[in-house]
Amino acid sequence: MAVKTKTRPGTTEIRPFTVEIPEADLDDLRRRIAATRWPEKETVDDQSQGVPLATIQAVARYWEKEYDWRKIETRLNALPQFMTNIDGLDIHFIHVRSKHEDALPLIVTHGWPGSVIEQMKIIEPLTDPTAHGGSASDAFHLVIPSLPGHGFSGKPTSPGWGPEKTAAAWIELMKRLDYTRFVAQGGDWGAVVVDLMGLQAPPELLGIHTNMAGAVPPEIDSLFQGDTTGANNAMGSLPSNLSADEMRAAEELDYVWKHVAYALMMATRPQTLTGLADSPVGLASFLLDHDAASMALIARVFEGGTEGLTRDDVLDNISLYWLTNTAISASRLYAENKLSFFAAKGVSIPVAVSVFPDELYEAPQSWAEQAYPNLIYYNKLDKGGHFAAWEQPKIFSEELRTAFRSLR
Repeated sequence: MAVKTKTRPGTTEIRPFTVEIPEADLDDLRRRIAATRWPEKETVDDQSQGVPLATIQAVARYWEKEYDWRKIETRLNALPQFMTNIDGLDIHFIHVRSKHEDALPLIVTHGWPGSVIEQMKIIEPLTDPTAHGGSASDAFHLVIPSLPGHGFSGKPTSPGWGPEKTAAAWIELMKRLDYTRFVAQGGDWGAVVVDLMGLQAPPELLGIHTNMAGAVPPEIDSLFQGDTTGANNAMGSLPSNLSADEMRAAEELDYVWKHVAYALMMATRPQTLTGLADSPVGLASFLLDHDAASMALIARVFEGGTEGLTRDDVLDNISLYWLTNTAISASRLYAENKLSFFAAKGVSIPVAVSVFPDELYEAPQSWAEQAYPNLIYYNKLDKGGHFAAWEQPKIFSEELRTAFRSLR
């Protein structure tokens, strides 16, 4: 297990943190993978029944025979990592300060099934832009926390750690680091958290950037949330005056809400997923089945393709969930949430939006302008998906430099 230098509840101390996974844990992981009992092959020739048997078996073979956790552990430990206690819970975070004095402090939040590993590729481009095609005026001081119950952060032992409380904790974290002005970024759960930071609107928060905009008009969002089986014909109940971009977004939302069984299970019965804490291959399959575009990309990578993510990228993240035994504790965030993932939430501070083509839905500019009356930046990209910082770190870094330039 990782070495956690505990911070005492009620204190504001910040202590260094180091990852040290015992070799016995890695031996046990490989043994469990080798002992996997496999199901029969799916009865279809596509991904409509979930992660194909061939894909998960390719993942397992590489995980057992070739993958080396120590590489990512070494990379993590080369970064400044810390632990601090906020409202009784240990919060793990990476904190990399830029060498440029006027750098803008930025807190970046991952989602599920992600981790701080998602953002490691953007650390150098954002903190040292002059070495990566940018200018010193674009530099950021970077804070990357692990969500409660995820990665190396503590696991809540009682209800209450939903996205609202996490948003407040992130504001406290930035203040604890003596940042009197900062910006925030997030995707997936991170997008919900930064929206709520924007809703809480502390004076220190200059603005937010999201790559999964909470921009869907509430009346449209409720149609799709109430039609996960298709019985209510949400598409047939849409307003008749939607633009082409809005109709495409609606079609994407219709697909998403009909393929969120994993989210509904975590939201309603997270403890029932106990098998994810017992079987690494079961865990891997569950984590891979997040969205169709990402799963297709990962399948291509394990077939030998070279694009976006590598096999090690994928298994670094899955291994982190396994080695920290956070499958269930991470799931509880869904159970804690009482908000829509995609609906507008009333954020009035400055907001920047980047729309990647393989995101769960492509937020139209018209919806973004309605949801965020102080929209300072909107851009649609040609490449990238749900895990944009991980898949397209160069493009993502350039987006953040441009998006926040007016707030410096």
